[in-house]
Amino acid sequence: MVQVTLARVGCDLSRHRLPPFNHSVRDSVLPIPTRALGIRLMGVVGICVALLVVDVWQRPSLSGEARGSWPQPGRLTGEPLQWLAGGHIPMPPATPAAHASALLPMPAQHPDAMLAFWFAGSRESGPDVQIAAAAFSRAGQQWSAARFVVNRQAVGDRLGFGVRRLGNPVAWRDATGRIHLFVVATGLGGWAAGRILQLRQTDVGSTFDSLAFEPVRVLPLSWLWNTSHLVRAMPLPLADGGMVLPAYFELGTKYPVALRFDADGEFLGLVRMSQRGYLLQPTLLMRTDSEWLALMRDNSPQRTLRAAQTSDGGMHWRDLPDLALPNPDASIAGLSLQPGLMFLAHNPRPDTRAVLDLSVSRDGLQWQRLLTLAQGDGPAEYSYPAMAWADDSLWISYTDQRQRIAWQRLALRRHD
Repeated sequence: MVQVTLARVGCDLSRHRLPPFNHSVRDSVLPIPTRALGIRLMGVVGICVALLVVDVWQRPSLSGEARGSWPQPGRLTGEPLQWLAGGHIPMPPATPAAHASALLPMPAQHPDAMLAFWFAGSRESGPDVQIAAAAFSRAGQQWSAARFVVNRQAVGDRLGFGVRRLGNPVAWRDATGRIHLFVVATGLGGWAAGRILQLRQTDVGSTFDSLAFEPVRVLPLSWLWNTSHLVRAMPLPLADGGMVLPAYFELGTKYPVALRFDADGEFLGLVRMSQRGYLLQPTLLMRTDSEWLALMRDNSPQRTLRAAQTSDGGMHWRDLPDLALPNPDASIAGLSLQPGLMFLAHNPRPDTRAVLDLSVSRDGLQWQRLLTLAQGDGPAEYSYPAMAWADDSLWISYTDQRQRIAWQRLALRRHD
């Protein structure tokens, strides 16, 4: 795909100021330099608009609705049967800060039941932050030692540009079993200047000890240097082996988008999920194979979760009335196991991240609290949860005080 950016044509209008236009003023009254500058600026603006149109035209568009795939075909109830295990995932040495974990369930024949990814270092946005990972062994029933699997300098060298910080890893296995990592990376600027990097496992048959990734590309999502698109929540798997990756735009206005990939991990296109301009970090929930919900973090003063819906497999989305779920402008994690059984890990109070709850729903709109996963006082923080299903149990990970990644595993009651 050809990427067109304003940088190539010098569309920087911030250095030029024009006087207000007055139809009663003849051209001869305007000084020649001012008229010439105006003509040049109008030409530059025209070129920019033309390039933007070309860029949008060349970007892949979605064609045909998708069908989702359920992670658990069995019949379950929404009641936790028992707490199986929990604690903290081991950290890499000398890394006092950790945040934004993601979980990736592995197939039944794999020696590991679950992989966890997160970013860790001396502090968030620190120059030493890397993407860490750990594996939960089926034989040993414990987490391995953590190791770094993505380094910002190495990624920048391969892609040909400087990477200042890494964050928010999201993992997915394609139809061949190869793991893809989607990571937020920034150059200059803060997180709002992030871009989404796609990395791919170098050897599909490798063990966790040799797990490694190679950069594939920056996802082609925006005419503005692909800037200000970020990821956070897990993908929604599709029946054809592909997936839909929820993402969001954050520079100024904030809105969610759905990115579709085929079974090999090739990007097919995107669609905006909400017309509101203050929503970010969407999580996707299936109601049927073609009817999905997006629940989103609210960056407005109202501090409540917002919702949007598609009834045609992600082709079109519409905003829904607000949910009766307070949220302190914090990330959430949703998971649909089967029709009529959805889980949500979320901070339930509008003013604090000191409480993290697990709730259940039949329709994704009306939620009932099942249990409190973590709770603290004052400035305590339990945030940015992730959820996955593996080995007949619900796995949940989350940030604990921005210092460690906590996890819990629950068994669910089956219908007789």
